[in-house]
Amino acid sequence: MSLGGVVQELITVSRELSASVNRLSFSAPITHVYNPLTYAQIVHEDYLSKFGNGQKRIVFWGMNPGPWGMAQTGVPFGEITAVRDWMGIQGRIGKPEVEHSKRPIEGFACARSEVSGRRFWGLMESRFESAEEFFREHMVMNYCPLVFMEESGRNRTPDKLSADERTPLFDACDHQVAETIRILNPDWVIGIGAFALSRIRGVVENRFPQVKVAGILHPSPANPRANADWSGVVSAQLATLGVWP
Repeated sequence: MSLGGVVQELITVSRELSASVNRLSFSAPITHVYNPLTYAQIVHEDYLSKFGNGQKRIVFWGMNPGPWGMAQTGVPFGEITAVRDWMGIQGRIGKPEVEHSKRPIEGFACARSEVSGRRFWGLMESRFESAEEFFREHMVMNYCPLVFMEESGRNRTPDKLSADERTPLFDACDHQVAETIRILNPDWVIGIGAFALSRIRGVVENRFPQVKVAGILHPSPANPRANADWSGVVSAQLATLGVWP
């Protein structure tokens, strides 16, 4: 498959996933749902076009967008400075259909920092000379593209959804994972955190027995273990697995 063909397939999968999840509905306590694959489509597809060009040895998968990361930029773990300055990606970000007053979408003008994204991309910046070097063998995706919020503005993660809401959502997300693995043909898929690992493992073990699956510690500040040298812990995990030398 040509490099252009790989990128176009990734964009097609992204658009199909976006359309699928936009048809779903969610009930209380969820009051607001953001889909950055829709309102940040231009920047997300710039990310896929610039860095999704060809087979990858390793694909990292996160859970879903954070309110100050991918929700603002359309890029997984999308800490603004990392996306703008390290990756060299910037563009117009739209608005979700219904915006929460406590979680405004300001795009690259957002002054808030995404701690998970700062830690994740900070490790990659410290280890690789450039974004181009990192993405030569790696890709970073999210399992679920949606941000869920309660009336208070509190984040609600996909694993906390009711069973009847999880099933169609997870079916769409599983399909995206399977198609992405087919397209990128990685040796390794790495779940970032327990939830992502469990979902990715279910897809891989059923359909891609040749692909190796592992997990790393999630960088969220809500995870106490991540607040003490997350970069060092994860570097050691990947070295022990043989993913990184």
